[in-house]
Amino acid sequence: GRWVSAAAEFPVLDPGSGHEIARVSNCGPDEARTAVAAAHEAFQSWKWTTAKERSDLLRRWSDLMLLHRDELARLITFECGKPTREAVGEVAYAASFLDWFSGEARRVDGDIIASPSRGRRLLLLKQPVGVAAIITPWNFPSAMITRKVGAALAAGCTTVVKPAEDTPLSALALAELAEQAGIPSGVFNVVPCSRANTPSVGEVLCTHPLVAKISFTGSTATGKLLLKMAADTVKRVSMELGGHAPFIVFDSADVDKAVGGAMASKFRNSGQTCICSNRFLVQSGIHDRFVEKLGEAMEAELRMGHGSEPDTTQGPLINSRAAEKVALQISDALSQGAKLLKGGKRVQGSFVEPTLLADVTADMLCMQEETFGPLVPVLRFTSEEEALAIANASNFGLAGYFFSQDVSQIWRVAEAMEVGIVGVNEGVVSAAEAPFGGTKQSGLGSEGSKYGINEYLEMKYVCMGGLAP
Repeated sequence: GRWVSAAAEFPVLDPGSGHEIARVSNCGPDEARTAVAAAHEAFQSWKWTTAKERSDLLRRWSDLMLLHRDELARLITFECGKPTREAVGEVAYAASFLDWFSGEARRVDGDIIASPSRGRRLLLLKQPVGVAAIITPWNFPSAMITRKVGAALAAGCTTVVKPAEDTPLSALALAELAEQAGIPSGVFNVVPCSRANTPSVGEVLCTHPLVAKISFTGSTATGKLLLKMAADTVKRVSMELGGHAPFIVFDSADVDKAVGGAMASKFRNSGQTCICSNRFLVQSGIHDRFVEKLGEAMEAELRMGHGSEPDTTQGPLINSRAAEKVALQISDALSQGAKLLKGGKRVQGSFVEPTLLADVTADMLCMQEETFGPLVPVLRFTSEEEALAIANASNFGLAGYFFSQDVSQIWRVAEAMEVGIVGVNEGVVSAAEAPFGGTKQSGLGSEGSKYGINEYLEMKYVCMGGLAP
C-alpha cells in the first residue's frame, strides 16, 4: 500500500548493451511476508466492493496504460531487449486484458438449482479465493502481469506480484499507474528481487498460510518445485509452463501463407515466447519451396540491433545463458548432419543470428528441448501420420501450428494435436478473448477469456431449508 525501500538494491541491465539502466529494491522474505499481510488486510474490504466498482477501476487502469504506452514500451525495450514496435504492441495487448476483465467482473454470476424437495432453495455463489501470489516471467513483463492480475482483481482477490528479476521496471510502472487509477492500497503489491533472492521469496509466496492461490508462468522445472511447495497448504494453482510448439506445413498448404505464419510465430521477441514455433515439420512435396522462400523472407525482413533502433526486428536474447543455449542447439544439430542455410553465429553479447537449418532429425537437441531463440530447424516428413507422431512425441503441449488447405485434414489434425492452443493457417493466436493454457507438462488451468476469472473464484453451495412450499 506504499512505496518502500529494501535494505539493498540490485541492478537492472540492458541486454542490448550490457549497461546498467536502473537499480531496484532487492526484496527478501521479510518484504514478501509484509506484502502478503498487506494484501490480506486489503482483501477484507476489497472483496466487498461491487463488481461495477472493480470494473470501473480496471478500465481506468487500462486507459492509463494506453495513455502512457510509449513510456511503458521504452521500459520494456530497455529491460528485456524487445524491439520498440513489439514493445508498443505488448503494452496495447497488456491493456486489453484489463479492459477485458473489467467487463468480466460484472459477469460473475451464481446459479439457482431446482430443489428435489419442497421447502428448500439450492443456491450457488461464486466468491474470491483470497490473496493470489503471482510470479511472472521476463519475456512479456506487462502482459503477463495484467492477464493474471486483471482476472484476480475482477474476481475480488488481492495480489502479490513477484516480477522476473530481469524485468522489474515495467511491473513497478504498472503499480504506479494502478495507484493513479485508484486501485486501493494493498490490492496490487509488487515485490522485486534479484536472482539470488528469488528462491527464498518464491518459497514465502508458495507456503504462506495467508496466500490462497499461486499463478506462475515460467519453466516446467520451476513449476514443479512451486507445485510441491504449494501442496502442503493445498493452495489453488495455475501453471503456464514450458512449450515446444510444432509447426507443420502440409503439401496442400499455401506456401506464402505458411512462410508468413512461420515468420510471425518464430521471430517475435527473437523467438523468446512460450508459444513460438520450435519444431518445423515440412512435407516432402512442398519442403524445398518452403525452405527457399523462408530463407528469402528471413534475409529481407529480419534486422538485428538494439531494440530502440527503428529498423530493428531482432533484439538480443535476455542474457548470455540464453544465447549459449541456442548456440549449443545449433552446434549439436550441425555435428549430427544438419545443414546450415542461414545464420548460425552468436554475435557480441547475447545476440544470436536468425538461423535456418535443414536436414534436421527428431533426435537432435533442438527437436527435444525448447529453444527460446531465433532458430528454425526444419525436418522433412512424408505422411500426416508421421507428422502427428513426431509433433505429439513430447511431454509439452502448449501450442501447435499447421498449414493446410484440405478441409478434412484441418479437422483431423486440429483434433489430433495434443496441445491446448492450435493455430490453423495462422501464426499469431493470442487474444484477451481466447483461453491460454496447455496440456501435459505445459501447465494447469487457463488464463484470459471468459474462463480465466474462474481460476480466482471459489464455488459455494448454499442449501436454504425451512421455506414455505
